[in-house]
Amino acid sequence: MNISRLKALLGATALTIVAAGAAQAGGFSRGTADTDILFEQGNFNLRTSVVVVKPNREFTVNPYPDGTGYNFADTYVVPSAAVKFKFFDQLSCAGTVSQPYGGGVTYRAPGNGTLAKLEEDFTVTEYGATCAFKYDLGKGSLSFLGGLFVENVDYTLLGGSGTVSVKLKDNDIGWRAGLAYEIPEIALRAQLMYRSGTDVAAEGTTNGVPVAQGFAELPQSVELKVQSGIAPGWLAYGSVKWTDWSVNERLLLVLNKFNPAPTTRVNTYNWQDGWTVTGGIGHAFTDAISGTVFATWDRGVGTGWDLQSDTYTVGAGVSMKDKIGGELRAGVGLSYLTAVEETQYNDAFVPNSPDPRNGFNRAVGNDWSVAVSAGYSVKW
Repeated sequence: MNISRLKALLGATALTIVAAGAAQAGGFSRGTADTDILFEQGNFNLRTSVVVVKPNREFTVNPYPDGTGYNFADTYVVPSAAVKFKFFDQLSCAGTVSQPYGGGVTYRAPGNGTLAKLEEDFTVTEYGATCAFKYDLGKGSLSFLGGLFVENVDYTLLGGSGTVSVKLKDNDIGWRAGLAYEIPEIALRAQLMYRSGTDVAAEGTTNGVPVAQGFAELPQSVELKVQSGIAPGWLAYGSVKWTDWSVNERLLLVLNKFNPAPTTRVNTYNWQDGWTVTGGIGHAFTDAISGTVFATWDRGVGTGWDLQSDTYTVGAGVSMKDKIGGELRAGVGLSYLTAVEETQYNDAFVPNSPDPRNGFNRAVGNDWSVAVSAGYSVKW
């Protein structure tokens, strides 16, 4: 079995199964647009996947009564879909749907956690279009990548007493650009991709009345991905991603914007930038079955204002071709979430502060998260 054949077998597995680990990355990171479909063989490609992540996070320190000993992190689902059209040998374009960011927690009532809330949830859905123009260099090829995306933001906050319900929506436009170099004979690909940040200025309702607003910033990022055949039937791959989470200083909620003295709530983050490093090995067992194992480290972005800590993930995936030209992929990832404590609130107490965590620090211990993924792809 030659290396070129290995590329066809493992191209989807090596990059898609990694999402099982990336789905538990730092900050609010969840998934990534599947722009790698641009490099798949075929004139038309369709690829879908879904990752289900079940994190477990429990307070070890919480001043509220009965505030410890339960899992407050919600299970979530990260969908992804991509379709690619090859217009001619030099130009291919892809449409993608993904969920790059999100978060969800459920606290015990009454009065446990930020804002004395029961539930807080937000998701960012991205709809993108990206093209690749390939320039032949003889032995290899250089591709110029670029495209636009639209982000739709949905935010929901349910108060602990059930009397405060905030629903916000917003959308913004961003862009991505990059370069990729390939040598197909040895399954070599090196890709550098930049994704722009966006601003959230959401409008919505408080208890059904259209008087709510929310303001935040979502980060830019740069990712370098490399893969190469290393022996007949074997592929090595890795990635390094920088995410500008330091722009996410706070989430500001204005709950009655038309009031001369509007009610405001502030979630303070003051994060540092995030780094995510992944490495893995893939192997083609037969022409129809291949597999991969990988490991990921994600640096925690917390700086004492919240509970974001380092995450370590290991995972495995398998790819199986069927007899009708499709490919089924499945994977599993296990993440270790390190202990962390807040440090900024006891010394920062300000009477009547709008910051809901003002005046006390919380902590969480070492916890675990499990992710499973499945996907299917076809090409013509």
